[in-house]
Amino acid sequence: MKKLALAAALSLAATATLAGGYEEPVIEPVIIEEETGTSGGGLWLPLLVFIVIGAAAASASN
Repeated sequence: MKKLALAAALSLAATATLAGGYEEPVIEPVIIEEETGTSGGGLWLPLLVFIVIGAAAASASN
């Protein structure tokens, strides 16, 4: 009798689980953000430092 009750309970649980049917999983799209800038964006600071050092060296030699 216990086996029959267990089988009935499992069949009810399986039926309730499958009652909703199949839903295709929703996959969120991947958003890739890229910075928009010029390729020489990091060039200004080292160039400015080089100019300042060159000007300081030129004024010190006079």
